[in-house]
Amino acid sequence: MKDINNLENKIVETEENMDPLLKSSKEVHPFSEEEEEDDEVLDLNKNQEEETILSHWPLLTALLILVVMLTLEFGFKFQLAFPLNLIIYAIAFLLAGYNVLGMAFRKARHFDFFNEFFLMSVATIGAFSIGSYSEGVAVMVFYSIGEWFQDAAVNKAKKSIKALLDIRPDQVTVLRNGSPVVVDPKKIVLDELIQVKSGEKVALDGILDSESAIFNTAALTGESKPDTKRKGEQVLAGMINLDKVSQIQVKSLFKDSKLSKILEMVQDATARKSQTQLFISRFAKIYTPIVFALALLVCFAPYFFVDTYNFQQWFYRALVFLVISCPCALVVSIPLGYFGGIGLASRNGILFKGSNFLDVMTKINTVIMDKTGTLTKGVFKVQEIVTGDIDQNELIRAASAIEINSTHPIAKAIVEYAADKAAGLKAENVEEISGHGLKGTVEGKVILAGNAKLLKKFNISYPAEIDALVDTIVVIAINDKYAGYITIADEIKEDAKQAIQQMHDLKIQTVMLSGDKQAVVDKVAKTLGIDEAFGDLLPEGKVEKVQGLKDAGNRIAFVGDGVNDAPVVALADAGIAMGGLGSDATIETADIVIQNDQPSKITTAIKIGKITSQIVWQNITIAMVVKVIVLILGAGGIANLWEAVIADVGVALLAILNAVRIQKMKL
Repeated sequence: MKDINNLENKIVETEENMDPLLKSSKEVHPFSEEEEEDDEVLDLNKNQEEETILSHWPLLTALLILVVMLTLEFGFKFQLAFPLNLIIYAIAFLLAGYNVLGMAFRKARHFDFFNEFFLMSVATIGAFSIGSYSEGVAVMVFYSIGEWFQDAAVNKAKKSIKALLDIRPDQVTVLRNGSPVVVDPKKIVLDELIQVKSGEKVALDGILDSESAIFNTAALTGESKPDTKRKGEQVLAGMINLDKVSQIQVKSLFKDSKLSKILEMVQDATARKSQTQLFISRFAKIYTPIVFALALLVCFAPYFFVDTYNFQQWFYRALVFLVISCPCALVVSIPLGYFGGIGLASRNGILFKGSNFLDVMTKINTVIMDKTGTLTKGVFKVQEIVTGDIDQNELIRAASAIEINSTHPIAKAIVEYAADKAAGLKAENVEEISGHGLKGTVEGKVILAGNAKLLKKFNISYPAEIDALVDTIVVIAINDKYAGYITIADEIKEDAKQAIQQMHDLKIQTVMLSGDKQAVVDKVAKTLGIDEAFGDLLPEGKVEKVQGLKDAGNRIAFVGDGVNDAPVVALADAGIAMGGLGSDATIETADIVIQNDQPSKITTAIKIGKITSQIVWQNITIAMVVKVIVLILGAGGIANLWEAVIADVGVALLAILNAVRIQKMKL
């Protein structure tokens, strides 16, 4: 536990070091009710009202007024007289732009004038000042529609991520007044007794109150061999009960668990921006003041060079210049592209904790993986049956008949394998020889089933090569004579080989690190086609290997699931955790979580990162090219406000739709 506490301290230090980045990347959306000082995060626990078309009635009303007025003016050649037309357009303008105007005012109070909200407010109010009412309203309406699209897309991404997290256990059975009651884990208090059935995951940390129980601890220790706990020993959240119904006395509240911490971290995902987003934010802060200065030059500089200078004409051109120069197409569509990538990933069972990690995955050239729980299932299965002088069916029947009296997972693996072969067969006088195995009588024959030490104890000879086997084995003797052995091994995940092949197709080097014996590691690596494999590693050994590969210039993603993997997950360029059975410490430290534990999702995450990057750069290119062209045309008096609206807001809408399509893609 000392190592775990040290690791948790390291995680806290890492989070504190990240605070400046998180603080520097705060933003507020114009449709948000919060002040600009507030964080913009995914509040997944907050119950948000379902948005409907009717909830945006002010914007829809403004759009309807604009359409009616334009239809009268251009369709029927009928124009309302002043000041009636001004009043109607002003109402539409305020309905469409009250959020934008309010945000511009709040920023102006803090002397922040160089932002898209203030720029858009100046341009539209300026249009009203020279009588271009319809154009001023159109700019504000279409800009707000663009923001509406962004809101809808972001909310969809939030729901996808929340749905991904909601599949985690949310109830526990507690004993109250002697009766089992199913309650929310948050309602459990210290020292209460909870029940964990066979196959269930332990929800809270505590100590075992039952006499004994067997748990799958692979998620916490990285070891595939199940662990037998005795009364009074510690049981951690994340362990899986493999035995009978067990009782655990709770020693930590739900809010103090690592599972609760991961939910809090996910809420901050939107604050962790990609380098592209950070660059665009910095670019906009420099770009916007320059645009204001150029607009002033467009308006006033011609006075000194043009004999027929007309202030209203050049002021109009300056407004066109301001509208088209607004960086909303970039500021809106780029974050939305990354939201789309996060949403697509969540639909595929992958959680990115920030858009910056989408960019990181596009540069990965080496994937390092743990073995147990990552490439293998962490459960025992019969692999091979080797017999001496007896029939194979007779050996497995004898072994199953005696092993059925044990609750150990290795015994269960044999019984499950021989379910249809040993039906009705019973063992008598079964006794457990501690640390060795079982002894009993089956159909009048004395059966020994256990490790090699069991046969040595009874002076029974067996082939010497058995001692050199790397897999877990059960050696069988019948009537004091060696009969054969059964190998039991951790089963490789169905898609593990496919995952390695996919990585090789992407020209990515694959490496496996494990605490298991080198011989076991080599066998798995050969089966899967992994490039390099290292066994017999302690956690610090894994750190050394990862650091060595990083020092060689590789961009590394590390995939693991146990607490012993958390240090290397934190060290890698991209830390990936198996979230189904993975330890909370590793999930918390990781940048990316694969919720369904499938190794093939590693390449899915890489592909999503590349797709997102491609679409983001498409949007940047389209927006910049169109803006430069229309800026030149606007300054020359060729483009008017309507064309500026189409070029700016139209391009923004196209970019938004391009970004939204990420969530619709099938991989």
